[in-house]
Amino acid sequence: MARDKPEAAAESEAAPELSYREQLDFLNPIAQPLASRKLTRKLLKCIRKATKQKQVRRGVKEVQKFINKGEKGITVLAGDTLPIDVYCHIPIMCEDRSLPYAYVPSKTDLGAAAGSKRPTCVIMIKPHEEYQEAYDECLEEVSALPMPL
Repeated sequence: MARDKPEAAAESEAAPELSYREQLDFLNPIAQPLASRKLTRKLLKCIRKATKQKQVRRGVKEVQKFINKGEKGITVLAGDTLPIDVYCHIPIMCEDRSLPYAYVPSKTDLGAAAGSKRPTCVIMIKPHEEYQEAYDECLEEVSALPMPL
């Protein structure tokens, strides 16, 4: 048994990461507006910075609770979450409260950016002075994305 563990760990580390284009094959039909490759990188970088400052809300229940409380921030959703019933109400809540939101292709990358080993389907980035410049840049680009009909 002990011998199997290092091999399995090495095997999982050797598994190649999916590229942005390959991740697009697993998207849900509701994943609009989808962040471009460049914006996805910026959002994930901003999430990493926000996590260091403890300024992220992670998971459907937590994000939903704070949207209802009126908290401001950028909501980032994973485009490959199944079933979509789990989080399909979050974009509507964001639109009702004029909060910017965008989809990124991978829930695994979203969870990793938040410093978790588990994938997560929704994250809200709150503004903070430590990473305000990166936050403002992401906010501007996410707000400029075309909203679905």
